[in-house]
Amino acid sequence: MAVLGNAAISLFVALAAWAFLALPERSDGSSVFQIVHGSKDLLSTCGLLSEDEFTLYSQRVVTPHGVIPAAVHVRGGVIQSVISSPNGPPDGPFPVHDYGRSVIMPGLIDSHVHMNEPGRTDWEGMATGTQAAAAGGFSTVVDMPLNNIPITTTPEALAVKLKAAEGKLSVDVGFWGGLTPENAVNETKLSELLEAGVLGLKAFLCPSGTEFPQTTPQQIESALPVLGRYGLPLLVHSELPMPVPKPSGSPQKYETYLKTKPPEGERAAIAALIAASRSSPAAAKAHIHIVHLADAESLAVINAARATGANLTVETCNHYITFAAEDIPDKHTEYKCAPPIRDCANRDKLWEGLRSGGIDQLASDHSPSPPERKFLKEGDFLRAWGGISSIGLGLPVTWTRAKAVDATLEDVARWWSAAPAKLAGLKRKGSIEAGKDADFVIWDPEAVYTITEDMIYFKHKLTPYTGMEVSGKVEHTFVRGQLVFSKGEFPTTLCGQPILQFPHKKFRAAASA
Repeated sequence: MAVLGNAAISLFVALAAWAFLALPERSDGSSVFQIVHGSKDLLSTCGLLSEDEFTLYSQRVVTPHGVIPAAVHVRGGVIQSVISSPNGPPDGPFPVHDYGRSVIMPGLIDSHVHMNEPGRTDWEGMATGTQAAAAGGFSTVVDMPLNNIPITTTPEALAVKLKAAEGKLSVDVGFWGGLTPENAVNETKLSELLEAGVLGLKAFLCPSGTEFPQTTPQQIESALPVLGRYGLPLLVHSELPMPVPKPSGSPQKYETYLKTKPPEGERAAIAALIAASRSSPAAAKAHIHIVHLADAESLAVINAARATGANLTVETCNHYITFAAEDIPDKHTEYKCAPPIRDCANRDKLWEGLRSGGIDQLASDHSPSPPERKFLKEGDFLRAWGGISSIGLGLPVTWTRAKAVDATLEDVARWWSAAPAKLAGLKRKGSIEAGKDADFVIWDPEAVYTITEDMIYFKHKLTPYTGMEVSGKVEHTFVRGQLVFSKGEFPTTLCGQPILQFPHKKFRAAASA
């Protein structure tokens, strides 16, 4: 019996190594591998459906080749085929779920979320954050390395975060690591963090407001060659502190806060990043991603740098393309964020950037806090926490404005699925194609309703979107073929998995040793 046991163990190890070696490679030789931490049986079912093989049908399926009537066949959590079917759902031996004219779109991906776990679950937490994501049609989110304790700047800190996530994930979750002064100039520490499985790194060029320290442009310049070798992105909060007069207006007026964050801070930071990327051929290979762009005038500099070969991508957030500084009422600190929401003309130019492709994608920058940190009673914009809660609200908020500027369903799928998948290196996600994960959001773009607190699933219901009339209602969300949200219902067994990336070939060598 002991001999048989050893043989079985050897066979399992060999099969695991073969599976690891068979992972699909990116063009730079890297691969993405999803690992479930904990004791959950990988073969057990979860979600609201008991079927492993089925077909989804709609008259409006958003594919890379357009919006078509199509049947999407799923087996084992993977899309097997996408077949044009203008005459209705096909006959076959497997269950067919006919969604009529509801839109089937690739599951949404939010690449900028602060889950705040471990250490600050009174702010959010994996359970509530990913449930809210599922309710909003998001099949994947990527968690930021700050506002949690410890900050995710070492392999050990990532392990703590993974342990904290066990049994709490409604959707798949990847993790950004943190670039800080401690590891930015230490290639060994950077390599250890990247090889631990983070999808890339995040840096701040200004104080973050918590334990996460800011980096200098020079420190970023030192780290870029390492990121370039690994083929992983550096996400940057692109604001440099600027000398500004001491606030003189009422702290209850938004314009008083706005004056403390002039757009020149964003412009100076972006110029410094472009200069760092041009500091050496090795640095130029690195992918720099500018998060939550608020200043539309910066797009001219970004586009000019791209035209000369700079490897830059850009995101903006729903609050920047929805709200305008002129419309923010006194004392309503739920609107405070950094960089700040700017004026109406700026908002319109950000929309132009999205439509033209100058801005690659959208993200929520869900940055919650307990309501008391917003100083609601005092209405003090200068003391309030700078973050807007909105995870899961992105689709209706985007679509409501998108219709007004003649954007399309394909545009929305690009901003919220394809581009974030590309940023995070998620080759199996982001589009409805054979071989991809069966991640879907099914929604009614014609539904009009008002956002109310009972529709909000993140921990603290304070958000500037409450009371807003929107178009587009999420009906169902699938993650790898599992139905994780259906018209207000969630499964008792959660389906989300952590996503770790092994970007270096030596991992495959180790697996086969």
